[in-house]
Amino acid sequence: MKNLLEINNIVKTYGDYKALNDVSLHVPKGSVFGLLGPNGAGKTSLIRIINQITMPDSGSITLDGEALHPKHVEHIGYLPEERGLYKSMKVGEQAMYLAQLKGLSTKEAKQRLKYWFEKFDIYSWWNKKIQELSKGMAQKVQFIVTVMHKPKLLIFDEPFSGFDPINAQLIAKEILQLRDEGATIIFSTHRMESVEELCDYIGLIDKSNLILEGKLDDIKREFRTNTFQVGLDTNNAGEVEEKLRTNFEVTEADFKLLNEGLRLNVKLTQGNSANDLLSYLTSEGQVRHFVELVPDANDIFIQAVNKNS
Repeated sequence: MKNLLEINNIVKTYGDYKALNDVSLHVPKGSVFGLLGPNGAGKTSLIRIINQITMPDSGSITLDGEALHPKHVEHIGYLPEERGLYKSMKVGEQAMYLAQLKGLSTKEAKQRLKYWFEKFDIYSWWNKKIQELSKGMAQKVQFIVTVMHKPKLLIFDEPFSGFDPINAQLIAKEILQLRDEGATIIFSTHRMESVEELCDYIGLIDKSNLILEGKLDDIKREFRTNTFQVGLDTNNAGEVEEKLRTNFEVTEADFKLLNEGLRLNVKLTQGNSANDLLSYLTSEGQVRHFVELVPDANDIFIQAVNKNS
């Protein structure tokens, strides 16, 4: 897949502090890319460089095959974690102003804003001031002014902050729709459940260094432990467990079954396969539960950062 954004060997220092240390990332076109890391890892510094708010000390960035240039501001939509709406301005007036800054004509701006305001059922807010809106309401407006000019690249920094679960799900759905319509999205968050839901690729920065990058499914395969949750109805639970402990690595498991039965976590050892395990279980009773424990984004985040420490 072709990359829309390529970040090559970026270094950024502030005095004696190195915020980014030779960071390279590749964001495939038409994907949602999760930019992850602990607080202070360097994510915000990188986002500010992509938006040309600050410049790197060294390294280069290309957007859709061209060296990043001030003209590209029209091709980028940025939703910062710290929101930037003018509280005393009316919603519609401010949205029109920001649309025109992004290069839209008055006619185009009105058409696109009408579409989004009706889609979110907020047209009645047009003449309200931002300061009259709740944080979540203001967030919807901020989202609209970020996406309305149909940029190639969208950068969302903690986009669900201030939203209740229903509106967070609404915005998540819109992010996926924008991706499906051709936008490329960088998504920065500490909510790992959102990473699971939205991200195709991830890059993990820790202590100014990139420590992990790739397709999320491929990274999960790298972190898998070949451990299975097993639930078995059997008349000889003690003997079965003893034999499992002889041939596999076995620990107690905590999950619910409709019937009381043997519940274990079983890790495959060298020379054993999932089919071997399942074949033995079926010979000893009724298999009620057999699920591989695949690491989620939260597990991967914690393991990678702890290893880097």
